[in-house]
Amino acid sequence: MKKEVQIGLIGMIAIALLIFGINYLKGVRMFQASSYYYVEFTNINGLAVSSPVFASGYKIGLVRDIEYNHAKPGHVVVEVELDDNMNIPQGSKGELVSEMLGTVKMNLLFNLESQTYYQPGDTLPGIVNNGLMGVAEGIMPKVEQLMPKMDSILHSLNQLLANPALTATLENTEKLTANLDVTTRQLNKLMQNDLPQLTGRMITIADNFSVISENLKGINYAETFQKIDSTLYNVQTLTNKLNSKDNTVGLLFNDPTLYNNLSATTANAASLFEDLQAHPKRYVHFSLFGRKEKANNK
Repeated sequence: MKKEVQIGLIGMIAIALLIFGINYLKGVRMFQASSYYYVEFTNINGLAVSSPVFASGYKIGLVRDIEYNHAKPGHVVVEVELDDNMNIPQGSKGELVSEMLGTVKMNLLFNLESQTYYQPGDTLPGIVNNGLMGVAEGIMPKVEQLMPKMDSILHSLNQLLANPALTATLENTEKLTANLDVTTRQLNKLMQNDLPQLTGRMITIADNFSVISENLKGINYAETFQKIDSTLYNVQTLTNKLNSKDNTVGLLFNDPTLYNNLSATTANAASLFEDLQAHPKRYVHFSLFGRKEKANNK
Protein backbone atom coordinates (compact mmCIF):
# COMPACT_ATOMS: atom_id res chain seq x y z
CA MET A 1 0.00 0.00 0.00
CA LYS A 2 1.12 3.46 -0.75
CA LYS A 3 2.03 5.72 2.10
CA GLU A 4 -0.82 8.14 1.30
CA VAL A 5 -3.37 5.32 1.54
CA GLN A 6 -2.04 4.24 4.90
CA ILE A 7 -2.23 7.80 6.19
CA GLY A 8 -5.84 8.10 4.91
CA LEU A 9 -6.91 4.84 6.57
CA ILE A 10 -5.30 5.86 9.87
CA GLY A 11 -7.08 9.24 9.69
CA MET A 12 -10.46 7.60 9.01
CA ILE A 13 -9.94 5.20 11.92
CA ALA A 14 -9.00 8.09 14.20
CA ILE A 15 -12.08 10.07 13.16
CA ALA A 16 -14.28 7.00 13.75
CA LEU A 17 -12.75 6.48 17.18
CA LEU A 18 -13.22 10.17 17.98
CA ILE A 19 -16.89 10.06 16.98
CA PHE A 20 -17.42 6.85 18.94
CA GLY A 21 -15.67 8.30 22.00
CA ILE A 22 -17.70 11.52 21.91
CA ASN A 23 -20.98 9.61 21.57
CA TYR A 24 -19.91 7.20 24.27
CA LEU A 25 -19.21 10.07 26.64
CA LYS A 26 -22.61 11.54 25.75
CA GLY A 27 -24.25 8.19 26.50
CA VAL A 28 -25.15 7.48 22.87
CA ARG A 29 -25.26 3.75 22.24
CA MET A 30 -24.17 3.45 18.63
CA PHE A 31 -24.29 -0.32 18.36
CA GLN A 32 -27.54 -0.87 20.26
CA ALA A 33 -30.96 -0.67 18.69
CA SER A 34 -33.01 2.24 19.98
CA SER A 35 -36.36 3.95 19.50
CA TYR A 36 -37.09 7.66 19.29
CA TYR A 37 -40.00 9.47 20.92
CA TYR A 38 -40.86 13.13 21.29
CA VAL A 39 -41.98 15.03 24.37
CA GLU A 40 -43.53 18.49 24.04
CA PHE A 41 -43.03 21.16 26.74
CA THR A 42 -43.91 24.82 27.14
CA ASN A 43 -40.75 25.39 29.23
CA ILE A 44 -37.73 23.09 29.38
CA ASN A 45 -36.03 24.98 32.29
CA GLY A 46 -32.57 24.70 30.73
CA LEU A 47 -32.73 21.02 29.70
CA ALA A 48 -29.64 20.12 27.66
CA VAL A 49 -28.91 17.60 24.96
CA SER A 50 -27.52 14.30 26.29
CA SER A 51 -29.37 14.77 29.61
CA PRO A 52 -30.44 11.41 31.06
CA VAL A 53 -33.98 10.10 30.89
CA PHE A 54 -35.25 8.03 33.84
CA ALA A 55 -38.20 5.80 34.54
CA SER A 56 -38.83 4.68 38.14
CA GLY A 57 -35.35 5.95 39.00
CA TYR A 58 -33.65 3.82 36.29
CA LYS A 59 -31.88 5.35 33.30
CA ILE A 60 -33.63 4.22 30.12
CA GLY A 61 -32.28 6.73 27.59
CA LEU A 62 -31.12 10.25 26.96
CA VAL A 63 -32.14 13.48 25.28
CA ARG A 64 -31.09 13.28 21.65
CA ASP A 65 -32.19 16.66 20.35
CA ILE A 66 -34.16 19.78 21.32
CA GLU A 67 -36.04 21.90 18.78
CA TYR A 68 -38.37 24.85 19.00
CA ASN A 69 -41.80 24.13 17.51
CA HIS A 70 -42.33 27.04 15.16
CA ALA A 71 -45.72 25.69 14.20
CA LYS A 72 -46.88 26.05 17.81
CA PRO A 73 -45.25 29.13 19.33
CA GLY A 74 -44.35 28.67 22.97
CA HIS A 75 -43.76 24.92 22.61
CA VAL A 76 -40.46 23.05 22.58
CA VAL A 77 -40.08 19.50 21.29
CA VAL A 78 -37.54 17.23 22.94
CA GLU A 79 -36.39 14.10 21.10
CA VAL A 80 -35.50 11.24 23.42
CA GLU A 81 -33.67 8.06 22.55
CA LEU A 82 -34.87 5.00 24.46
CA ASP A 83 -34.11 1.30 24.47
CA ASP A 84 -35.69 -0.47 21.53
CA ASN A 85 -37.58 -2.86 23.79
CA MET A 86 -39.04 -0.05 25.89
CA ASN A 87 -42.85 0.18 25.69
CA ILE A 88 -44.52 3.42 26.78
CA PRO A 89 -48.21 3.08 27.77
CA GLN A 90 -50.75 5.53 26.40
CA GLY A 91 -51.37 8.42 28.83
CA SER A 92 -47.76 8.52 30.05
CA LYS A 93 -46.06 11.90 30.43
CA GLY A 94 -42.58 13.34 30.40
CA GLU A 95 -41.63 15.31 33.51
CA LEU A 96 -38.77 17.77 33.90
CA VAL A 97 -37.29 17.95 37.42
CA SER A 98 -34.97 20.78 38.52
CA GLU A 99 -32.30 19.59 40.96
CA MET A 100 -30.46 21.48 43.68
CA LEU A 101 -27.33 22.11 41.56
CA GLY A 102 -29.38 23.63 38.76
CA THR A 103 -29.31 20.58 36.49
CA VAL A 104 -32.49 19.31 34.85
CA LYS A 105 -33.40 15.69 34.24
CA MET A 106 -36.37 14.03 32.59
CA ASN A 107 -38.59 11.39 34.15
CA LEU A 108 -41.09 9.35 32.19
CA LEU A 109 -44.24 8.88 34.25
CA PHE A 110 -45.84 5.70 32.97
CA ASN A 111 -49.60 5.20 32.99
CA LEU A 112 -49.55 1.63 34.28
CA GLU A 113 -53.33 1.23 33.94
CA SER A 114 -53.24 1.54 30.13
CA GLN A 115 -53.02 -1.58 27.95
CA THR A 116 -52.16 0.30 24.74
CA TYR A 117 -48.74 1.79 23.93
CA TYR A 118 -47.18 4.65 22.01
CA GLN A 119 -45.35 3.85 18.81
CA PRO A 120 -41.82 5.12 18.13
CA GLY A 121 -42.02 8.63 16.73
CA ASP A 122 -45.15 9.53 18.76
CA THR A 123 -45.28 12.70 20.87
CA LEU A 124 -45.91 12.62 24.61
CA PRO A 125 -47.18 15.56 26.67
CA GLY A 126 -44.66 17.09 29.03
CA ILE A 127 -44.97 18.73 32.45
CA VAL A 128 -42.53 20.68 34.59
CA ASN A 129 -41.77 19.93 38.25
CA ASN A 130 -39.61 22.70 39.69
CA GLY A 131 -38.97 20.72 42.88
CA LEU A 132 -37.37 22.68 45.71
CA MET A 133 -36.63 25.56 43.36
CA GLY A 134 -40.33 25.91 42.63
CA VAL A 135 -41.16 25.77 46.30
CA ALA A 136 -38.57 28.48 46.95
CA GLU A 137 -40.05 30.63 44.18
CA GLY A 138 -43.49 30.26 45.74
CA ILE A 139 -42.20 31.08 49.20
CA MET A 140 -40.18 34.17 48.25
CA PRO A 141 -43.22 36.46 47.71
CA LYS A 142 -44.62 35.41 51.05
CA VAL A 143 -41.26 36.03 52.69
CA GLU A 144 -41.18 39.50 51.16
CA GLN A 145 -44.61 40.18 52.65
CA LEU A 146 -43.42 38.96 56.04
CA MET A 147 -40.28 41.13 56.10
CA PRO A 148 -42.04 44.29 57.45
CA LYS A 149 -43.70 42.21 60.13
CA MET A 150 -40.37 40.58 60.99
CA ASP A 151 -38.80 44.03 61.31
CA SER A 152 -41.57 45.09 63.70
CA ILE A 153 -41.14 41.88 65.69
CA LEU A 154 -37.37 42.39 65.96
CA HIS A 155 -37.90 45.98 67.09
CA SER A 156 -40.33 44.81 69.80
CA LEU A 157 -37.89 42.09 70.79
CA ASN A 158 -35.08 44.63 71.16
CA GLN A 159 -37.29 46.78 73.37
CA LEU A 160 -38.15 43.75 75.47
CA LEU A 161 -34.50 42.79 75.88
CA ALA A 162 -33.61 46.37 76.87
CA ASN A 163 -36.32 46.48 79.53
CA PRO A 164 -34.80 46.50 83.08
CA ALA A 165 -37.68 44.35 84.27
CA LEU A 166 -36.36 41.49 82.16
CA THR A 167 -32.97 41.74 83.88
CA ALA A 168 -34.67 41.76 87.29
CA THR A 169 -36.75 38.76 86.26
CA LEU A 170 -33.64 36.87 85.17
CA GLU A 171 -31.93 37.71 88.48
CA ASN A 172 -34.97 36.50 90.41
CA THR A 173 -34.99 33.37 88.30
CA GLU A 174 -31.33 32.81 89.12
CA LYS A 175 -32.04 33.24 92.84
CA LEU A 176 -35.02 30.92 92.58
CA THR A 177 -32.84 28.35 90.84
CA ALA A 178 -30.25 28.63 93.62
CA ASN A 179 -32.96 28.18 96.26
CA LEU A 180 -34.31 25.19 94.40
CA ASP A 181 -30.81 23.75 94.32
CA VAL A 182 -30.47 24.16 98.09
CA THR A 183 -33.93 22.66 98.60
CA THR A 184 -33.04 19.76 96.36
CA ARG A 185 -29.86 19.05 98.35
CA GLN A 186 -31.77 19.21 101.62
CA LEU A 187 -34.44 16.93 100.21
CA ASN A 188 -31.77 14.48 99.06
CA LYS A 189 -30.24 14.57 102.53
CA LEU A 190 -33.66 13.94 104.05
CA MET A 191 -34.27 11.07 101.68
CA GLN A 192 -30.88 9.53 102.46
CA ASN A 193 -30.75 10.03 106.24
CA ASP A 194 -34.05 10.85 107.91
CA LEU A 195 -36.42 8.99 105.64
CA PRO A 196 -34.96 5.52 106.35
CA GLN A 197 -35.24 6.17 110.10
CA LEU A 198 -38.78 7.46 109.69
CA THR A 199 -39.62 4.47 107.57
CA GLY A 200 -38.22 2.14 110.24
CA ARG A 201 -40.33 3.85 112.90
CA MET A 202 -43.41 3.62 110.73
CA ILE A 203 -42.74 -0.08 110.25
CA THR A 204 -42.40 -0.50 114.05
CA ILE A 205 -45.66 1.40 114.61
CA ALA A 206 -47.35 -0.74 111.98
CA ASP A 207 -46.05 -3.88 113.71
CA ASN A 208 -47.39 -2.57 117.05
CA PHE A 209 -50.75 -1.89 115.49
CA SER A 210 -50.67 -5.37 114.06
CA VAL A 211 -50.03 -6.80 117.55
CA ILE A 212 -52.81 -4.63 119.00
CA SER A 213 -55.12 -5.79 116.25
CA GLU A 214 -54.30 -9.42 117.03
CA ASN A 215 -54.98 -8.76 120.71
CA LEU A 216 -58.26 -7.06 119.92
CA LYS A 217 -59.31 -10.11 117.95
CA GLY A 218 -59.09 -12.17 121.14
CA ILE A 219 -61.39 -9.90 123.16
CA ASN A 220 -64.90 -11.19 123.85
CA TYR A 221 -66.80 -8.04 122.98
CA ALA A 222 -70.19 -9.49 123.88
CA GLU A 223 -69.07 -10.38 127.40
CA THR A 224 -67.29 -7.04 127.81
CA PHE A 225 -70.35 -5.04 126.77
CA GLN A 226 -72.48 -7.20 129.06
CA LYS A 227 -70.21 -6.31 132.00
CA ILE A 228 -70.37 -2.65 131.04
CA ASP A 229 -74.16 -2.81 130.94
CA SER A 230 -74.17 -4.52 134.36
CA THR A 231 -71.87 -1.85 135.81
CA LEU A 232 -74.03 0.95 134.41
CA TYR A 233 -77.10 -0.74 135.88
CA ASN A 234 -75.44 -0.92 139.31
CA VAL A 235 -74.46 2.75 139.06
CA GLN A 236 -78.02 3.64 138.14
CA THR A 237 -79.34 1.58 141.08
CA LEU A 238 -76.92 3.30 143.45
CA THR A 239 -77.98 6.70 142.12
CA ASN A 240 -81.63 5.84 142.60
CA LYS A 241 -80.96 4.75 146.21
CA LEU A 242 -79.04 7.94 146.91
CA ASN A 243 -82.00 9.93 145.67
CA SER A 244 -84.49 7.83 147.67
CA LYS A 245 -85.34 8.21 151.42
CA ASP A 246 -86.12 4.58 152.06
CA ASN A 247 -82.56 3.68 153.04
CA THR A 248 -79.88 5.01 155.38
CA VAL A 249 -77.61 6.47 152.69
CA GLY A 250 -80.59 8.13 151.01
CA LEU A 251 -81.67 9.67 154.32
CA LEU A 252 -78.14 11.01 154.86
CA PHE A 253 -78.20 12.73 151.47
CA ASN A 254 -81.85 13.76 151.38
CA ASP A 255 -82.95 14.41 155.04
CA PRO A 256 -82.57 18.13 155.88
CA THR A 257 -82.49 17.31 159.63
CA LEU A 258 -79.02 15.85 159.29
CA TYR A 259 -77.87 18.95 157.50
CA ASN A 260 -79.41 21.20 160.17
CA ASN A 261 -77.88 19.13 163.02
CA LEU A 262 -74.49 19.24 161.32
CA SER A 263 -74.82 22.99 160.87
CA ALA A 264 -75.77 23.44 164.56
CA THR A 265 -72.90 21.21 165.68
CA THR A 266 -70.48 23.17 163.54
CA ALA A 267 -71.77 26.45 164.98
CA ASN A 268 -71.45 25.12 168.58
CA ALA A 269 -67.94 23.88 167.88
CA ALA A 270 -67.00 27.27 166.52
CA SER A 271 -68.47 29.01 169.59
CA LEU A 272 -66.63 26.61 171.90
CA PHE A 273 -63.38 27.22 170.11
CA GLU A 274 -63.79 30.99 170.39
CA ASP A 275 -64.56 30.69 174.15
CA LEU A 276 -61.54 28.41 174.55
CA GLN A 277 -59.36 31.03 172.98
CA ALA A 278 -60.84 33.80 175.11
CA HIS A 279 -60.83 31.92 178.49
CA PRO A 280 -58.39 29.06 178.34
CA LYS A 281 -58.14 28.84 182.16
CA ARG A 282 -61.70 27.71 182.36
CA TYR A 283 -60.79 24.53 180.58
CA VAL A 284 -57.10 23.89 181.31
CA HIS A 285 -55.49 23.92 184.90
CA PHE A 286 -51.74 23.45 185.15
CA SER A 287 -49.42 24.23 188.11
CA LEU A 288 -45.87 23.35 189.03
CA PHE A 289 -46.81 23.08 192.76
CA GLY A 290 -49.86 20.91 192.47
CA ARG A 291 -53.48 21.47 191.76
CA LYS A 292 -55.44 24.11 193.66
CA GLU A 293 -59.02 24.00 194.39
CA LYS A 294 -60.77 25.85 191.58
CA ALA A 295 -62.82 28.72 192.70
CA ASN A 296 -66.30 28.91 191.55
CA ASN A 297 -65.69 31.25 188.64
CA LYS A 298 -68.10 31.82 185.98
